[in-house]
Amino acid sequence: MFISSDASSTSIPDRACGGHIAVPLLIAVPSIIRLRQCLIEFFRVYRRGNRRVDGWGGQHLANAAKYATALPVIALTMLQRNYDASIIGVSEETLHKLWYAHFYSTLPLSLLLTSSRILSAIINSSYTFYWDIDKDWDLCLFSDIVGQFRPTSTLREENPHPFGLRANRFFHANAIYYSAIVIDLVLRFTWLSRLTTRLNWVNDLESGVFALMFLEVIRRWLWIFLRVETEWVRNTRGPAPDDILLGEFTKMDED
Repeated sequence: MFISSDASSTSIPDRACGGHIAVPLLIAVPSIIRLRQCLIEFFRVYRRGNRRVDGWGGQHLANAAKYATALPVIALTMLQRNYDASIIGVSEETLHKLWYAHFYSTLPLSLLLTSSRILSAIINSSYTFYWDIDKDWDLCLFSDIVGQFRPTSTLREENPHPFGLRANRFFHANAIYYSAIVIDLVLRFTWLSRLTTRLNWVNDLESGVFALMFLEVIRRWLWIFLRVETEWVRNTRGPAPDDILLGEFTKMDED
């Protein structure tokens, strides 16, 4: 834009610029940093050895796994965009055998990359959604769903709170929490639209890219809003007997 007469600040940006290598690496940096932080915390707790007070650090290891699930999505996306067997001078059959560690299959490598990318994206979105609800917001949605398979009387005695929520809440309207759960679920999986061919047109339009990013901003704002509410409840009212706590490091854990 600064050195070419063919570009201007109002031109449609070339979103393919740097998309093969540079952009995926930049996208991976935050996840790698948080992964490293979680592993450092895990080893610090594990080496201390005071498990009666600090636990064994499993919460930090689980949090590290959350960030680790984002890396296969980024790597597979980069591989799929850069896939061209003719460039590196080997046949697709050879690449295919390497992919399966010499196990032969009739599916083309490009299809395997696409399937693996979609699977890894679903795992990442599912795990992060679980972490939002169960760990960051201390809501009992998943434990209550599991509890539905128990006797009704036992479930009623163990869960003296609205289904899927917690006993201590700042907002009296349960609809606020249920709406947040639904919105977070939908927006966590909205980015999967980038992986489907039928919705490629969304990513080709500037308005579509803007809409996806705007929705992500809304999701993050919603997340931090309830995250602050959760911390306020913990610090002012203390945990309820049935609340799902963030782990051994309730006051020190991050995000």
